[in-house]
Amino acid sequence: MTPEQTHISVFVIALNEADRIGPTLDAARKVTDDLIVIDSGSTDGTQEVARSHGARVIHNDWPGYGEQKRFGEDQCQHDWVLNLDADEVMPEGLINEINALFARGTPQFDAWRIPIAEMFPGEKAPHPLGFSLAPVRLYRRSVGRYSPSPVHDRVDLPEGTRTGKLRGVIHHYSVRSIGDQIAKLNRYTDMLAADLDARGAHVSTWRLLAEFPANFLKAYIGRRHALRGVYGFMTAMNFAFYRYLRVAKHVERRLVDKARKEGRL
Repeated sequence: MTPEQTHISVFVIALNEADRIGPTLDAARKVTDDLIVIDSGSTDGTQEVARSHGARVIHNDWPGYGEQKRFGEDQCQHDWVLNLDADEVMPEGLINEINALFARGTPQFDAWRIPIAEMFPGEKAPHPLGFSLAPVRLYRRSVGRYSPSPVHDRVDLPEGTRTGKLRGVIHHYSVRSIGDQIAKLNRYTDMLAADLDARGAHVSTWRLLAEFPANFLKAYIGRRHALRGVYGFMTAMNFAFYRYLRVAKHVERRLVDKARKEGRL
């Protein structure tokens, strides 16, 4: 089945992804005739790279994860949409599975979950026992839309919506380097702390004691990073620090606000 016959739009949000967005778009072109990149102000030439790989590039200032993806949905020409991040690549098996799904006519479900496996530097394929998430990524936008949350990018579906799950796995090349990952998580925890405040959440200071060790075990054992060698250990440590930092920044905001109200700042 050709991309023109699938009637799927693919949209990607991006900021300074020139070094890795090419393979993402090359794979996506094999399932779509409507490929869109929503850029929020790249300064590294991401826009030119995206155009050279066949994408329509549209600028939109960054409003948060959910709102940016909702903006992307609105730019799509087709009702069926597939969302990918700029560091996610579909292998041939998944491409063939999606094309075959539409070759049989209208898909059975209105939304499909696709497993996503994190790829560490040097890995050519996901570890056979590695952990993967399976969020909804292929769906009809007339049925579901991304949540407007500034930090959580999930597709909201009406209650009772039946979803399918594809067998193919998206390869997620999220780690440029340990340093880059830490910088990214530092920025993201700023947004998470602000979101907790906006929702009126109150996370106990006792969580500061448990957050790091509990989340290290969650990643290293629960998510099976122990199978992934040195990078698995380092990434589990980063995940634990990220979860700790989210709580620490939230608690710090409360302490500073209290000090200001008491005239100590």
